Amino acid sequence: MIKKSTFLLAFFLVAGHFLGQAQHSIARQWNEKVLEAISGDFARPTVHARNLFHTSVAMYDAWAVYSGTADTYLLGKTVHGFKSSLAVVPHATDVNAAQEAAISYAVYRLMKHRFVKSPRAELLFEDLDYFMISLGYDPNYTSTNYACGPAAMGNYIAQTIIEYGLQDGSNEADTYKSKYYAPVNPPMPVADTGNVTVVDLNRWQPLQIAQIIDQSGNPIPGNTQSFLSPEWGNVLPSLQPSDATIYNRDGHDYIVYHDPGPPALLDTSAIGAESEEFKWNHELVSVWSSHLDPTDGVMWDVSPAAIGNNQSYPTDFAGYQNFYDLEGGGDNSTGRPLNPKTGQPYAPQIVPRGDYARVLAEFWADGPASVTPPGHWFEILNYVNDQPSFERKWHGQGPVLPALEWDVKSYFALGGAMHDVAITAWGIKGWYDSSRPVTALRGMAELGQSSDPLLPNYHPGGLTLIPGFVELIQPGDTLQGQQGEYIGEVKLLAWRGPNYISNPTIDEAGVGWIRAKFWWSYQRPTFVTPPFAGFISGHSTYSRAAAELLTSLTGDEYFPGGMGVFNCPKDQYLIFEDGPSEGLTLQWATYRDASDQCSLSRIWGGIHPPMDDIPGRLIGMEIGPAALAFAEQYFTKTDTTTTFVSGFNLYPNPANCLVQVEYKHEGLLPVDIYATDGRLVKSTSLDFSDNRALLDLMDLNSGMYVVVGRDGKEGKRVFEEKVVRY
Repeated sequence: MIKKSTFLLAFFLVAGHFLGQAQHSIARQWNEKVLEAISGDFARPTVHARNLFHTSVAMYDAWAVYSGTADTYLLGKTVHGFKSSLAVVPHATDVNAAQEAAISYAVYRLMKHRFVKSPRAELLFEDLDYFMISLGYDPNYTSTNYACGPAAMGNYIAQTIIEYGLQDGSNEADTYKSKYYAPVNPPMPVADTGNVTVVDLNRWQPLQIAQIIDQSGNPIPGNTQSFLSPEWGNVLPSLQPSDATIYNRDGHDYIVYHDPGPPALLDTSAIGAESEEFKWNHELVSVWSSHLDPTDGVMWDVSPAAIGNNQSYPTDFAGYQNFYDLEGGGDNSTGRPLNPKTGQPYAPQIVPRGDYARVLAEFWADGPASVTPPGHWFEILNYVNDQPSFERKWHGQGPVLPALEWDVKSYFALGGAMHDVAITAWGIKGWYDSSRPVTALRGMAELGQSSDPLLPNYHPGGLTLIPGFVELIQPGDTLQGQQGEYIGEVKLLAWRGPNYISNPTIDEAGVGWIRAKFWWSYQRPTFVTPPFAGFISGHSTYSRAAAELLTSLTGDEYFPGGMGVFNCPKDQYLIFEDGPSEGLTLQWATYRDASDQCSLSRIWGGIHPPMDDIPGRLIGMEIGPAALAFAEQYFTKTDTTTTFVSGFNLYPNPANCLVQVEYKHEGLLPVDIYATDGRLVKSTSLDFSDNRALLDLMDLNSGMYVVVGRDGKEGKRVFEEKVVRY
């Protein structure tokens, strides 16, 4: 039986995602190599958002420096105090060939650096070497003397980004480890019943799992989670938002961008409005867990005719209660009657709610060969680019751009957005340090029920009883225990968990009444929940930022043709249990619809309550357009007129092949080259264009020489400089 892992390599296959390298730009080909590398690396959304941005910068700068029309971002610039030198601007006879070579060497070198500790590094590097050779490039060429040509320029760009990355606050040099964050809660052994170890139900709690396997399928040493990137707010962003707030805890700074304020907090000593909000948010996750059964008879139309098209989002608790359907699931979106691209109604797609919810949870979780959420949106961008009806017009206007120009610009913009989301969302996660549903639900279940002081097991911090979903175990209940020891405990109608699955290819856990102390998220038992705080949802923030950016840069809120699709075959898609029971197709009219669907998937997956979701969507709505505007400022070249020192300049020096000569001159200029003992060893003429010319040293032996430029009828010396040939 073919399971989901087979289909990950065929993402959006129905639309012809793999059309062959010949039809894709060199930037697209390298982007797919980056995505493949991410899928084989440890699942670290922050680290890979940074990798996607930096490889996109490498491609963009390699393209821009030869374009003659665009400005570079990092190359030859000062960014966040880091200065990149570019003494001479290169010229190329074949601009496209130069761009392709520079892009290839830049991304190749950067990937060899960034993925050196990947668990699949050996196989990855063999593939990258083979790919370089197949493109006609020598992977062993390592010169960074960019005056020697595009290959060296690519190497130099990679080296520049590597050096920048070693001082950008990510702590890359020490494998991105946190420097000072420490959890306040002891670990919770998830295989045990309840949560007796928790100290503060409002703070993040690491899980203790017999064998931890991350979302990319990599075994993780040890059996206790470590918080991923709690100090990522300290990483230098691609944007510089003015609304950064610096907090301090235990003498250490936490930088928070787009600060949403704290989530609702649980008061375990008294009933209060905020405490009830906390309970409602987490119990909604539990109630939605009861939807994960395709045999419950609930059928939904999951086409764009019935779902999507949200026009607004809540900003307070009352709004949350109206936006989400607590018992039925989903939100209050209305759908769209017509496809505006075809003028025809969207065809209904009636499927079991249990199949739809389970597929959503796995599709947007993107495991077990995860390209992480930012990579997922690069895949979606590539899917859009492959649609026959799509035109590469920036903002949907003007001329159709060449594939390479479109790709480097759109990757640069999307990468910047994803990088800023990582910095923003994880800065918020690290500071507010909120719990996950598995911690909160099991912890509240330990306390009891908070609905009625006259009923058994009352505690103000306990779960709120919801008839049909959250109840007390009564005498005679199958959950009462052999001696009735569980009578009076809280029980939940929920997905029953991994203990009911022996063979994932044929078994389903199903939904039933369980002891609330043994609630499970709808995830693999080796994963359970991501190793970082919940508030705010990274998926919601990444997705909404990307959706807003794609809407703007394509000039159309709709997917090409009015609908994006992904097929999920019957009994072949789900990983940790069998399903779906019927084949279904995920469908989105707009990029925002896809984003909203992603957000809901995390609730059905047991990963986030609504209070994690909505702030992420709202922040993403700010980051996406800002990131696009930031990228676009580089698309038009600014005045970079060089002021010559003493009238001329030579670069690089020392050199091993070509030296660029800068001098205020146009046309031919005679040049003599002398050995240090005064012997004339070479005479030539340099052809100056835009006050620049290239001097070839290839026919000289290693050593020091004196370069003399002559002008005028009498051949007077106009410049003289020593140069070293190595």
